[in-house]
Amino acid sequence: MQHQQEVPAMEVNMNLLGKLESLGFPRARAVRGLHHTGNTTVEDAVNWLIDHENDADIDQMPLVVINLDLETPQPNDITEAIKLKEQELRDRVRMKNRDEEKKLEREKEKERIRAGKALLEAKRIAEENERQRLLALRKAEKEEGKRAREKVLKKLDLDKLERKQALGLPLENRAANPPLPSIQEEKSSLPVKSVSKADHMRECLRSLKLAYKDDNAKVKKAFQTLLIYVGNVARSPDEEKFRKIRLSNPKFQERVGSLKGGIKFLELCGFERSEGDEFLVFPRDKVDVQSLNTAGSLLKSALTNPYFGLLEKMKED
Repeated sequence: MQHQQEVPAMEVNMNLLGKLESLGFPRARAVRGLHHTGNTTVEDAVNWLIDHENDADIDQMPLVVINLDLETPQPNDITEAIKLKEQELRDRVRMKNRDEEKKLEREKEKERIRAGKALLEAKRIAEENERQRLLALRKAEKEEGKRAREKVLKKLDLDKLERKQALGLPLENRAANPPLPSIQEEKSSLPVKSVSKADHMRECLRSLKLAYKDDNAKVKKAFQTLLIYVGNVARSPDEEKFRKIRLSNPKFQERVGSLKGGIKFLELCGFERSEGDEFLVFPRDKVDVQSLNTAGSLLKSALTNPYFGLLEKMKED
């Protein structure tokens, strides 16, 4: 049967051991340094410890320590060389810790750089999406303006045709311009009630715009406010607060009530005066979402279409 190998006892000089510990060496390291250098001098022990500082068992306390106090001649004072070597050992430890800190800091800096790049990329994508959205919006507005101009020109041509027929003048191109009866038949095929109401709404907005043509900001604010009133009722017809307007409200008077045609437009949409003309009220059972949508479309056109009301003005001229 094989016996487990015993750990040999380490003999140390207690005098030298005390000097090594005064230099800051742990007892386990001091014992090993003295043992492996034969308890010669403190300097030899320090040299051994510097050479073996990375040993796996350097900090393990020996199993048995036999204290010897040999009467060998020992230097009374620690030499300058020992102090330098001890300082060198400490400097190595500090340098190693400093290198590890620098490595950790470099890793943190790399992570910050990666996060910064990811943030910049996300910002770039968001800006690109916003740019594309604005381009699409401008394109849609441009197309809407183009359709509005074409519609105005078409109405001008039709009006010109009606005037020539009324005066008995010859038509320039009958093939290209359909006769008046066909135009009248096309108009009569539309619902008379809705067209008439929409015409009244359009005329009301046109009159308001012409009455304050020198104050575009006031007109724009009035149209925007009317659009809010109409939109709130259309979206939430059951909300009573959206169907009731106090006529004496200062903001209402400033933006809509004091302007020519402002209250009339709301009455065309379905609001009614009540409680001694103190409020404008929209009865719940009279809410017509389709009519409100028509009013909203007219308001949006008045806000965005520079040709809004042009045809009617030319007819008056």
